[in-house]
Amino acid sequence: MSQLATPIADAVTARLQTLQPSVYQLENESMRHASYFEGKETHFKLTIVSEAFAGKRLVQRHQLVYGLIHALLSQGDGQIHAFSIHAYTQAEWQAVGQSPESPNCAGQNAG
Repeated sequence: MSQLATPIADAVTARLQTLQPSVYQLENESMRHASYFEGKETHFKLTIVSEAFAGKRLVQRHQLVYGLIHALLSQGDGQIHAFSIHAYTQAEWQAVGQSPESPNCAGQNAG
């Protein structure tokens, strides 16, 4: 069985390592959206825990992440259409322990 290449996810991961995350989960959720084909990398969910977020409001955390991956977003020159960010400090992560479930794409059946 061959493993599919993940160049977009790999590029996101490389850029976000500057945040020195203690927890890092990048999920490709493209299959939950219309026009999916195997290997498509357009919709992602990021769960990241980093002390780089300490003292920052939610919008500042998102700006920090978006600043690092801007070139990969469809608004830049990239191919990512949707990018959900769940950014926590270590203390926040200890309190919640998991990021929320993503909603189903409009028109897609649950489950």
